[in-house]
Amino acid sequence: MGVIKSLNKWANAHTYYPIDIIRVALGVFLVIKGVNFMGNTVQLLEVIKPMRSVIGEMMAIHYVAPAHFLGGILIAFGLLTRWAVIAQLPILVGAVIINFSGEMNTNNLILSLTALVLCIFFAFYGSGKHSIDKFFKMQQ
Repeated sequence: MGVIKSLNKWANAHTYYPIDIIRVALGVFLVIKGVNFMGNTVQLLEVIKPMRSVIGEMMAIHYVAPAHFLGGILIAFGLLTRWAVIAQLPILVGAVIINFSGEMNTNNLILSLTALVLCIFFAFYGSGKHSIDKFFKMQQ
């Protein structure tokens, strides 16, 4: 608990609006990808085709789309940001692996690597000063 408190204190002392805008943009991107996967499960099945024997298709469909959708909303608003980002990490690591094991799509690789790096950053940084987490903490 002490480590999280010290990370929050550091993050709140070094919070700037561009970092919050990046957090919101990451959340919106994940929501859009979640909605896209929910509306087009055939595309999701095509994406996970190289890993079909490793994970179950239904498990991937029922985890990836809701995790992106709900996690993106939480990240965008800055509510439980670290937990939401941690839920995104296996999906994004899988997206990078799928790009190397299947057909190499440079655009998808860049998007998934960028999202992965941002999620790792926000796992340590937290939600920042301009978030619902900070608002609730100030209400105590």
